[in-house]
Amino acid sequence: MDKKKVKKNVGTLNRREFVKKTAITAGSVYAASTLPSFIGSAQAADRDHILIGRPNPSTGPLAAFGEGTPWADEIAVNEINKAGGIMIKKLGKKLPIKIKTVDTQSNPTKAAEVASQLILKDKVDLMLFYHTPDTVNPISSICERFKVPAISLDSPLEPWLEGGPYKWAFHAFWSVEKDIVPVYTGIWDQIETNKKVGILMANDPDGVAWSEVFKEVGAEKGYELFDKGRFPYGLQDFSPFINDWKENNVEILLANLIPPDFITAWRQCQRLGFKPKVATVGKAILFPSVAEALGGDLAKGLSTEVWWSPHHPFKSSMSGVTAQQFCDRWTQDTGKVWTQPLGFKYAGYELAFDVLTRAASLDKEEIREAIAQTELETIVGKIKFNDQNYSRTPLVGGQWNKGEKWPWEIKITYNEPYPNIPKTGETFSM
Repeated sequence: MDKKKVKKNVGTLNRREFVKKTAITAGSVYAASTLPSFIGSAQAADRDHILIGRPNPSTGPLAAFGEGTPWADEIAVNEINKAGGIMIKKLGKKLPIKIKTVDTQSNPTKAAEVASQLILKDKVDLMLFYHTPDTVNPISSICERFKVPAISLDSPLEPWLEGGPYKWAFHAFWSVEKDIVPVYTGIWDQIETNKKVGILMANDPDGVAWSEVFKEVGAEKGYELFDKGRFPYGLQDFSPFINDWKENNVEILLANLIPPDFITAWRQCQRLGFKPKVATVGKAILFPSVAEALGGDLAKGLSTEVWWSPHHPFKSSMSGVTAQQFCDRWTQDTGKVWTQPLGFKYAGYELAFDVLTRAASLDKEEIREAIAQTELETIVGKIKFNDQNYSRTPLVGGQWNKGEKWPWEIKITYNEPYPNIPKTGETFSM
């Protein structure tokens, strides 16, 4: 391998091609002849509630992301409805919020299908959705197609932006180039390595976008990247990747993949004797359940992004509850350790409440305009959408280790971009 160049698979799609194909698939769930040219709100005079559509990956490989949805939904909806709901000026009364949650099965095509059904059959007033490009991208495309106001969170900006420009869909999360790269390389710089990085990323919007950004920006930062291309979900043999890393003396693993695939790949790394000094993994190792599923001590030292935690110094705009108090309530109610998506699930309702309150209308254009004018301090930080319909949210870095209260706990070990989010540990070599 030419050390000054990065290998690519001939069959690997570039980022724009991949997202374009995803958008086409999403937009073609139903034949055009079956879809009306305009989807309007139900007659205001007949309305006794405001309906929010909630596509969610309740099952499938992204189920860990969707796990806390019913719990967070119930808390947020109860808070909104306890005073009667939201005032609608034309009706001269408040309407309560209702939600309809539908399982996307962690599948982009299914996500587009259920979004279409929520719009065409249920006639939702607002779509609220989260959790990786496999959910966010196709639903954003459907909402754009049918002019339905949409708010999404918890999916990197670059894959989402490739589907734009957007008028009806708005998104809040972090950027791979502006946030992930500085955080990941900040973690790496805390450990002495040879700066050789092996890339392991799936052939999905995340993997395509992340690999392209890292190969460009990472190289500028002095890292040498070894990439054998994208791989399909469910791959069982990662030995070609692992042997290439061993051959090139790779000391840093950079990965972005779904949890089941990372479990398979990381176990094979151990069996084949690949033990990097640093392994930083997006998406797959965000959850304590995955750390436990790896078995033994295999999660020890794995690093990843931390987009929300009990230590984030933010609070709810609706109830004043802090991030720590919100996590404590989750543990009290479920007996489980907090997870990063919890705060974003709740923040989506903070945005919905703020938007609908300011719009005071069921008219979709007025709701869209209210979203565009959002400037709100939430439990995940400040949300203010720009002219491209997105808002960046804070990002720091963390590392897994054996816990005191829980089997595995993630410690915040890198916070230079956001020093107001406190460190709770120090980065160590694996």
